[in-house]
Amino acid sequence: MKDKIKAVVFDIDGTLYPDFPFFFRVAPHILRNLKFFWHYSKVRKIMHRTAPLADFFEYQGRLLASSMHISVRRAKALIDVLVYKGLRSYFKKVKPYKNVLETFKALKESGLKIGILSDLPPEQKGNIWGVIDYCDVVLGSEKIGALKPSKYPFGVVSMTLDVPLNEILYVGNSIRSDIFGAKNAGMYAAYKLPWWRAFLKKPLKEADISFSSYAELKELILS
Repeated sequence: MKDKIKAVVFDIDGTLYPDFPFFFRVAPHILRNLKFFWHYSKVRKIMHRTAPLADFFEYQGRLLASSMHISVRRAKALIDVLVYKGLRSYFKKVKPYKNVLETFKALKESGLKIGILSDLPPEQKGNIWGVIDYCDVVLGSEKIGALKPSKYPFGVVSMTLDVPLNEILYVGNSIRSDIFGAKNAGMYAAYKLPWWRAFLKKPLKEADISFSSYAELKELILS
């Protein structure tokens, strides 16, 4: 794969760390604020289908305000307190998949550019378990103005890295947002297999790479 690409860009949530331990830890927070998160989930589904926006956060706030019948100011404050700031502490005890840091280091040392593109703010995760030290760019698609699978954030990553789309491998765990999004934008795509696909040895045919561990991903990219 390395002879085809000049950069590797990673999703964070569910890709660099397993979903289940995080969801288990954050469940009490969601249950305490169930009404908000129910409406917020509806809003995010809309935002995933929305064209690039000049002010993503304003539009998101207006959608939530309409759904919850509250003021836009109150809606934006709730998102900030319960999501952007409210989820931050839960990531402190989340551990990445084994060999994530070693993979970033090996890819960087091989001469590849490294990036992060996440639908939620990367800064929520602090230094992202040390991988930021190996990144050339770290971007949140909300600040860019559109969530994946829109082609727009992938294009911004390409321009920021100064690497053509067809020379970038995007690594993610969501078939729709990460794999289809990256492929539609013109990138290569690597799919982090869920446990059941790994157990059944069932790769995703739409992905250029399907992997179950970061040791495996490293070898597939550098081979």
